[in-house]
Amino acid sequence: MTDKRVVIQTLGCKLNFAESAAMMQQLEKAGYRQVPMGQPAEVCLINTCSVTGTADQKDRQAIHRIIREYPEAFVIVAGCYAQLRPQEVAAIPGVSLVLGADFKTDLLPYIQEGRQEAARILTTANQDIARFLPACARGDRTRCFLKVQDGCDYFCSYCTVPFARGRSRNPSIESLTEQARQAALQGAREIVLTGVNIGTFGRSDGSNFLQLIEALDQVEGIERYRISSLEPDLLSDEIIRFVASSRHFAPHFHLPLQSGDDEVLSLMRRHYRRELFADRVARIKEEMPHAFIGVDVIVGMRGETPERFDSSARFLAGLPISQLHVFSYSERPGTQALKIDYKVSAAEKKRRSDLLHALSEEKRLAFYRSQTGRPLQVLFEHGNKKGLMSGFSENYVRVEAPWRADWENTVQTLTTGTLNPAGSALSI
Repeated sequence: MTDKRVVIQTLGCKLNFAESAAMMQQLEKAGYRQVPMGQPAEVCLINTCSVTGTADQKDRQAIHRIIREYPEAFVIVAGCYAQLRPQEVAAIPGVSLVLGADFKTDLLPYIQEGRQEAARILTTANQDIARFLPACARGDRTRCFLKVQDGCDYFCSYCTVPFARGRSRNPSIESLTEQARQAALQGAREIVLTGVNIGTFGRSDGSNFLQLIEALDQVEGIERYRISSLEPDLLSDEIIRFVASSRHFAPHFHLPLQSGDDEVLSLMRRHYRRELFADRVARIKEEMPHAFIGVDVIVGMRGETPERFDSSARFLAGLPISQLHVFSYSERPGTQALKIDYKVSAAEKKRRSDLLHALSEEKRLAFYRSQTGRPLQVLFEHGNKKGLMSGFSENYVRVEAPWRADWENTVQTLTTGTLNPAGSALSI
């Protein structure tokens, strides 16, 4: 190949986006450059998700679409779908290479060999997944997503992630602080810590998550860190107190509850009950009254009877949280949840999802209104949209202001006014 061009499509979570960036960095060292979809390219990389059946369907659609658009390209399929269904992926005509979780660092030798008659499959059994792909992706010129952990030991009854990504593992604290320093030198002002179950950080080397965030807090040049998703049973009082008193960690928490009913939590094989979750939310609010708290919840899980859903919805309505991230349960082959008899219809899942989405919007708007008239530290993003610029406050409130070039990628302390007409941001 004389002109080494690569098209990348990433599906799923921010962790996948970080890993796609890491794979692209490998390719750049060998002289490849990334081009937008639609431009000519010799290599195509699809980094897949498999968290739901819908995700699998989107993966297949993306693979077929890229093969139609780039019939002569070397097509690589990586990610969770590739790990869980490698034979299914390899059977798609036009796929050249299927990379499981342990082989994301092994792109170049196989690209250099060129296309073969049949797709190569590189995977290991899930219990043998052991490698860690360092990744720090620039979501834009303001924010980075730093991968601090991979894999999961929890084996919740509805989830395939431990089979797709293996057991919990992490790099050293020293390597992560160095990545944060490099991100600061490249202009990043905010870092989001990503992973699969980041509260288990340290199980592979004897350290712990508190030690990691204490070390990152000392890195110069980073204005703000956000913790992506932290299991409630791993969110200790020490972590909450540290975030409240730290130099740079934002008062912003994303907690996976999944259900507000104890019987459903038991069926899900979660590691806590709702009393513990309510206690964690209360502790955050005691230390940081204006903290933003986002909560993951699944509707329509097998075993979620109408009474159990109503119990969950009442619990959620009573929590002082800021937003819900609502997911409909998706049956995944090989999971223990399939042994539960009671099934929820698709129509009922949608009804429950609609109810919780409405509750989420009520809570988000109430939280935004509670922040009006307060001084907020807003990190403004790049871009002029019809004379306006926007960014997020430390407690994750989107704020709009008249565009100023000198405010891009800077933190400004501003007193916010009212909600904009769309209800999507506070105005200055």
